[in-house]
Amino acid sequence: MTLQIKPLCEALGAEVTGLDLSKPMAGEEGQAVHEAFLKHHLLCFRSPPLSPADFADVAGKFGTLQPQLLRSQRDGEVPEVSILDSTYVRVEDKPDDMRQMRLTGWHTDDSYLEVPAKATLLQSIEIPKSGGQTSFCNTQAAYEDLSEAEKQRLDGLFAVHRYDTPRAPVPPKARTQAEIDETPEVVHPLVRTNEDTGQKALYFNANRTDRVADVSHAESEEILNLVYDSMTQARYRYDHEWQVGDLLIWDNRCLVHSVNMDFPVGQRRLHQRILLRGDRPV
Repeated sequence: MTLQIKPLCEALGAEVTGLDLSKPMAGEEGQAVHEAFLKHHLLCFRSPPLSPADFADVAGKFGTLQPQLLRSQRDGEVPEVSILDSTYVRVEDKPDDMRQMRLTGWHTDDSYLEVPAKATLLQSIEIPKSGGQTSFCNTQAAYEDLSEAEKQRLDGLFAVHRYDTPRAPVPPKARTQAEIDETPEVVHPLVRTNEDTGQKALYFNANRTDRVADVSHAESEEILNLVYDSMTQARYRYDHEWQVGDLLIWDNRCLVHSVNMDFPVGQRRLHQRILLRGDRPV
């Protein structure tokens, strides 16, 4: 098959077909995929579920693999692969209010680290019969649509990111002492520049961004609410309906994502994930 790249919606995302992920990406084909990633921010490949080792081989075509913080979720044989099981095993595991599930918050991976992951690869292994979609919002487009006055206000501001923040509705997974030591609070620009394109995007994580630095609490809350409301508008959004084996790669520098956690109890929702090393946000 000939390589084809088809947009998934106007806001972001493209489906890639005609590419054999088991083979090296080089020449015009590799360049086309790279350019599509920078243009659409998210690429979808239809694939059968891969072994962790094969998944790591595919991820290596896109960048340098970075193990995630929590050791308990790392694959036993390929530690760069995380096994993410969000299944409701018991009725009492599923809350009535979906906001009590952290995955429903709009977030970008690893922002609590000094050098967050540039990109995430996520593949579905098992999916429930309904619900469980992953949604994405384009924070680059959201920044570009701000008024000049709003851009001037946000440019040059910095925000404090923490593994846990009172702004999130529920606490995160517990860390070991070693993991706590590795995650002191960090400061990132509220508007970050993509080092590959030079384009700016809002950089905010509803689960991790604690406050705007060097302003009052009231002003910080006003600014963060403005950023949140701006970037989560429906016109910047794509909802991915998972098929078994779907492999997504997305750009954490200009996208946030959220999961629809309203799916049936007892129906397994299982993914494997790899993070790609990035640069410190500027």
